[in-house]
Amino acid sequence: MNSLLLKKVLLGLSLSTVLLLAGEQFSMSEADKAMYEELKENNPADMNVEEGMELFEELGDEAALAKFLEVDEKKLAEYIAGFPRYITKMGNVVGLDQVLQVMQMEEGGKKDALSSESMINLLAYVRSLANDLPINIDIKENKEMEASHALGEKLYLEERGYRGLSCNSCHSLPGTILRTQILPEMGAQNTGGTWPAYRMTLSEVVTLQERSRTCMRDAGQAPLPLGSKEMIALEVYITNLAKNNKHQIEIPGLKR
Repeated sequence: MNSLLLKKVLLGLSLSTVLLLAGEQFSMSEADKAMYEELKENNPADMNVEEGMELFEELGDEAALAKFLEVDEKKLAEYIAGFPRYITKMGNVVGLDQVLQVMQMEEGGKKDALSSESMINLLAYVRSLANDLPINIDIKENKEMEASHALGEKLYLEERGYRGLSCNSCHSLPGTILRTQILPEMGAQNTGGTWPAYRMTLSEVVTLQERSRTCMRDAGQAPLPLGSKEMIALEVYITNLAKNNKHQIEIPGLKR
């Protein structure tokens, strides 16, 4: 067995067999579990959603957003449950936060950065309008969505960085534990339907894209830029995994 193959075999063992055998002793502490259960009932991110509601009222209302998206206001929530999606007037597959940025500029204001607290709060509120609705992203809707999903799948499976890891390396096996944290199998755990979410370890609300960037840094990869074609494609792929598992929108999420 050559050295490169041996390295991959050992890496596979370290990320699957060894971690799975580690068992419950390396998962959340009892104190963290108790805190998690308490926060499920009183998610701190609910306050962020309320702040996002105030920001949205300043930007417009559901009717204004429906008009921008060129959809019936009665179907707005269902439409929101299909993001990321191709928006003709923007000429790209985009996230809902990018739509909100364009609305801000059309109102004569300055767009909030995707990483800003204000945009995260705004996104959390607007996405929560689709709460309890099935995720209905349609990767076959047009050629742009098909291309975005294909790119997202490639990025999800592609081994990158000095550690030679992919998203799939850590998230393909349910129950894998790394650094005392159980890593979710993306589709089964509704990763695509639960962000923005409150992260207990950070005591703040973050988006799926920002969480993905943290994973990339930990994996020794160069993080993809927020809002980039590549990052949107990865979100399309992950969201479609959640759809395939028949999940709903559940905002704000709660994560360790």
